[in-house]
Amino acid sequence: MPFSFIVPLIWILLAILLIAFLASNIVIVPQAKAYIIERLGTYRGTWNTGLHFKVPLFERIVRRVTLKEQVVDFPPQPVITKDNVTMQIDTVVYFQITDPKLFTYGIESPMAAIENLTATTLRNIIGDLELDQTLTSRDIINTKMRAILDEATDAWGIKVNRVELKNIIPPAAIQESMEKQMKAERERREAILVAEGKKQSAILVAEGEKESTVLRAEASRLAKIKEAEGEAEALLTVQKALANSISLLNQAAPTEQVIKLKSLEAFTSVADGKATKIIIPSEIQSLAGLATSFKEVMVDPTQTQQK
Repeated sequence: MPFSFIVPLIWILLAILLIAFLASNIVIVPQAKAYIIERLGTYRGTWNTGLHFKVPLFERIVRRVTLKEQVVDFPPQPVITKDNVTMQIDTVVYFQITDPKLFTYGIESPMAAIENLTATTLRNIIGDLELDQTLTSRDIINTKMRAILDEATDAWGIKVNRVELKNIIPPAAIQESMEKQMKAERERREAILVAEGKKQSAILVAEGEKESTVLRAEASRLAKIKEAEGEAEALLTVQKALANSISLLNQAAPTEQVIKLKSLEAFTSVADGKATKIIIPSEIQSLAGLATSFKEVMVDPTQTQQK
C-alpha cells in the first residue's frame, strides 16, 4: 500500500479515537440523582439532573447519590427494659439524602453510622420504659427515635422521615404468658358476645309476645265493636220493619176487630215468654171468647159426632 494512503487513514483513526474519548467524558445525570465531582482530588461541585462535561484526566466522579427516599431494615437488637426484661426489637428507618456533599464527606460509612445510632437510641428509650409500656407505646417510641435520629444525621446530609418498630420479641416465658392472656381475653369477649346475643334474642321474643298480645286484644276489641254494630243494625232493622208495618196498618184503616185481633197476637207472643202472670184487658178477653166460638164453628162436624 502506498505511503500516501496510510497517512490519511492514521488521521481518520486518530479523529475517531479523539471523538470517542471526548464522548466518554460527556455525562448525563438522570432524574433524582446527584453526582459528586472532584478535580485533582478536591471537591469541584455537585452535578444535578442534565448534561455535563467532565474534563478528561483532571476530573472524576467520586459518588453517585440517589435523592429518593430510601428504606433500611436493621436486624433485631437486644434491649433491656426498665424492669430488667431482655427483648429483641428490629427497626425500619425511612430516610432521604438532602445534601449529597455532606453525605459524601460528612461521614465514612453513613449506613453503618445510622444502624449504630439507631441501636443506641433504641436502648436508651426502652431502658426508661417497662415491658407493658414498651408493648403499648410504639407510636411514642417511633416519634422519639425519629426526632433523635433526624437531629443527629442532619450533619451528614440525611433527613430521617420515619422510624418504625417492626417487631418486638419478648422472652419465651413472657410470650407464653401473653398468649394465655390473649386467649383468656378472646374467650371473655366471645362469652360477652354470646350473652349479648342471648339477651337480644330474649328481648326480641318478649317484644314479639307483647306485640302479639296487643294485636289479639285489638282484634278482640274490634270483634266486639263489630258484634255490637251488628246487633244495633239488626235492632234498627226490626224497628224499621215494625214501623213500616204500623204505617201500612194505619194506611189500611183497620177496624176495631182487627186491632183487637192484633192485640191478641201480641199477648200470645208475650205468653210464650218467661212471664208467670199476664193481665189481659177485658176487650181482649171478649175477643178471645169470640175467637174460641169461631174455632168451634170451624171444627169438622164429623169430628164432633165421633166425640
